[in-house]
Amino acid sequence: MTRVVVVDDQALVRQGIGTLLELAGVEVVGEAADGAEALDVIDACEPEVVLLDLRMPGRDGIWALQQLRERGSEVPVLVLTTFDDDALVLEALHAGARGYLLKDVTLERLTRAVEVLADGGTLIAPTITERLLRTIRSTPPPLGSPEAPLESLTERELEVLRLMAEGYGNREIAEALFLAEGTVKNRVSGILLKLGARDRTKAVLRALHEGILD
Repeated sequence: MTRVVVVDDQALVRQGIGTLLELAGVEVVGEAADGAEALDVIDACEPEVVLLDLRMPGRDGIWALQQLRERGSEVPVLVLTTFDDDALVLEALHAGARGYLLKDVTLERLTRAVEVLADGGTLIAPTITERLLRTIRSTPPPLGSPEAPLESLTERELEVLRLMAEGYGNREIAEALFLAEGTVKNRVSGILLKLGARDRTKAVLRALHEGILD
């Protein structure tokens, strides 16, 4: 069972999400009502995935993402919110979120997203993907070192990158390309290095902006 922490300022929402996830076979190991409490709960519970709302009183979700990044935390964060504003989506992704879904998502889709992030993948709600891509192409985000030119990706790295962009985790990429999971991890590390990205989400975003992926 995948271990998750649910962060939302509304107790009823936290309880509802937690109950549904438990019924779907996901283990909810902790809850938090704001970003500050979330950091303590994450440290104590060591979840495999964090479900994080963005707009909360006190310390919000963006603050929590930034703090996790500064601490060097590798726990994947799935933003689960009612807000689909382009600027907010990009801000969350730049701050380190590995997924972004709206609260009208189905339980099946949410459970699938949790599994994808736990396996090292990324996932963004399809309803905002096209709009987000247009924003990325028109406004270059600071995704890597501007002084460092992009290195050429091999054909195999491009195959892995395309699957990363579709939200595949390492295990799924290995199965799709008939590779060992360790080989996929090495390919992903090489892709991040060549794209000057610190994580998979930023690698995909930069590849889209540079026209490496359509």
